[in-house]
Amino acid sequence: MASLPFSATSFHSTFICFNYKARNPNLFFLKKGSSFTFSRRKFIIKSVASDQRQDLKEEGQITEEASLDTFVPDSASIASSIKYHSEFTPSFAPDHFELPKAFKATAESVRDSLIINWNATYAYYEKINVKQAYYLSMEYLQGRALLNAIGNLELTGAYAEALKKLGHNLEDVAREEPDAALGNGGLGRLASCFLDSLATLNYPAWGYGLRYKYGLFKQYITKDGQEEVAENWLEMGNPWEIVRNDVSYPVKFYGEVISGPEGIKEWVGGEDITAVAYDVPIPGYKTKTTINLRLWSTKVAPEKFDLSAFNAGDHAKAYSAMNNAEKICYILYPGDESLEGKTLRLKQQYTLCSASLQDIIARYERRSGEFLNWEIFPEKVAVQMNDTHPTLCIPELIRILIDVKGLSWEQAWNITQRTVAYTNHTVLPEALEKWSLELMEKLLPRHVEIIKMIDEELVQTIIDEYGTEDLDLLQEKLKQMRILDNIELPESVVEMIAKPEKSSVEAIESTEEDDVSDEETEPTAEEDELEEEEIEEKNEVPPIIEPYPKLPKLVRMANLCVAGGYAVNGVAEIHSEIVKNEVFNDFYEMWPEKFQNKTNGVTPRRWIRFCNPDLSKIITKWTGSEDWVVNTEKLLTLRKFADNEDLQSEWREAKQRNKVKVASFLREKTGYIVNPDAMFDVQVKRIHEYKRQLLNIMGIVYRYKKMKEMSHEERKASFAPRVCIFGGKAFATYVQAKRIVKFITDVGATVNHDPEIGDLLKYGRNGG
Repeated sequence: MASLPFSATSFHSTFICFNYKARNPNLFFLKKGSSFTFSRRKFIIKSVASDQRQDLKEEGQITEEASLDTFVPDSASIASSIKYHSEFTPSFAPDHFELPKAFKATAESVRDSLIINWNATYAYYEKINVKQAYYLSMEYLQGRALLNAIGNLELTGAYAEALKKLGHNLEDVAREEPDAALGNGGLGRLASCFLDSLATLNYPAWGYGLRYKYGLFKQYITKDGQEEVAENWLEMGNPWEIVRNDVSYPVKFYGEVISGPEGIKEWVGGEDITAVAYDVPIPGYKTKTTINLRLWSTKVAPEKFDLSAFNAGDHAKAYSAMNNAEKICYILYPGDESLEGKTLRLKQQYTLCSASLQDIIARYERRSGEFLNWEIFPEKVAVQMNDTHPTLCIPELIRILIDVKGLSWEQAWNITQRTVAYTNHTVLPEALEKWSLELMEKLLPRHVEIIKMIDEELVQTIIDEYGTEDLDLLQEKLKQMRILDNIELPESVVEMIAKPEKSSVEAIESTEEDDVSDEETEPTAEEDELEEEEIEEKNEVPPIIEPYPKLPKLVRMANLCVAGGYAVNGVAEIHSEIVKNEVFNDFYEMWPEKFQNKTNGVTPRRWIRFCNPDLSKIITKWTGSEDWVVNTEKLLTLRKFADNEDLQSEWREAKQRNKVKVASFLREKTGYIVNPDAMFDVQVKRIHEYKRQLLNIMGIVYRYKKMKEMSHEERKASFAPRVCIFGGKAFATYVQAKRIVKFITDVGATVNHDPEIGDLLKYGRNGG
């Protein structure tokens, strides 16, 4: 939790800074009609558990009475499985069974059970051709998978007993697992929690992401603050993933767009890479449903290795194509201060979108068979974009439908608008992605053509909505809502604004003038000149279409998301209100039906049931069942026991046992000895100026100074023992955030080495 408000009774006893590296189905609505008109339509991804059970019985497939459910492994069979994997799928020498080897063999044993359910789930979705949701995210902060997987399979006890027979403790084995370096913050954790919940609730869904070889970075805290080195989470292999060498797709960059027969566009030349699928099973809790997280890794064909250059000694040239492809999946969020960094980030985003959509479309075609109908594509596919990183899904889906599948612009645009939805994660306008038009035109020329067409559709819709009579209002709407920023308006729009239709008054005046007698005098030369000036003024292009030469030309990805999809959601009620009333207010006024709220949550399986078993037992005891693990509303039952002394006592005891574990962990990782009886004040999140770590540390400085002004006796009487814990990473190139990390570590060093404060800590630990 964040620090408490400043007061003389809320100071800490010691200070710790460490890097903690844990890592209603009616969702959306849309409107049909012309380019940007929508009618309400429910987006429903159906829970198929009950239907699956009945259909599989009828078809003689796997049912609860069949082999999938009849065999529940006991500790003896699990021990045999672990021993088998340690011998026959080894990554270690055969003469020892140490903890790293025990973890790998145990994970592979668990994966065997997951694969059975995984394949059955996949086969069923293929068989019934169910509508499927696809969640695209640049990051997934999964955390360790072993305890979560065996917990969801309800095999925790059996695995603990099996490992005990083999000479190991389950908790010790689980600690050997490295965190999957696929995410960094709340955006990634939300994505992972969604996948867990989708599987638990039996919704047909897949996740798509990138397989980062070196993650964000591994953080070290030194006297100089934060230092970064590459993550090594894949060094010993990832037992959860399965490479699908038969599932790969081409991804193109650069090149040019040419017009073929009948005006068909073709994107040719440039740089070609291959995206290869790596699949990770995501098991649901107390269900056989196991969905898929598909991660893309990038490479080029072996013939791209320039053997002649290598033998000639020009090694850099020899493997330049390989490096260019592979580095796309090296790092999560590579530094983008340089042009090379920006280019790499845009390549990452497009790789995710292109490979995923090619895969989704191939699956749709396969499931449709001879009854392929693109008009019902949105009835079988829902694509959810987690923030603006996957925005290129919109022009990429249109490109595939038009250039590859032969659909018209109108068809492709309509299908896309009914397929794609957008989750917004920030209310800070400066945090909404904007890409250089020049860079995008160079890297993705065909997509810029499509984005310009979408922008023209949007501009036309804005003009239809607000008219051209009030140019100041129109200027403001276009400024806020256009996808292309600081770019001239399309010619068709310029003509419409420059030559508006005659008003009814003008038409009457014109008719009256025609009826005037022909006996009018001929206009003078001076009058002719004035008339020409008036005509020029009328036809003069309004200033709203003039870009500013000194400002960059940009593509606003968030505006593209809103315009190109059927739904926009925030991640908390207050956030969603700000999205509607401030961030995208102009869009909300035009399309109120698009905007909705989806409050973030975390899966209670990982975050309570499996990571806090003592507290879980208490909750189960007092609520009467384990239903709260899948239905958190059941936790409301605890309210009626809030004043029960027995519950309070059990709760305190469980919390104290956990605090003892935390104190032991801190001593092991940092060398600091803390009092488990103290108040633990914890803030663990990405380090950022707006995340309040700076406010927190300033509060600690304030309380420390207040404490120093007091005598030893006054401090003992005024302050409760407190341990302040910070955890989080500052982005490698974010200078101000790294200064905050340095400030935190410096304050910690001062506080923890103060002999007066040290005495207080010692006293607090002894129960004072």
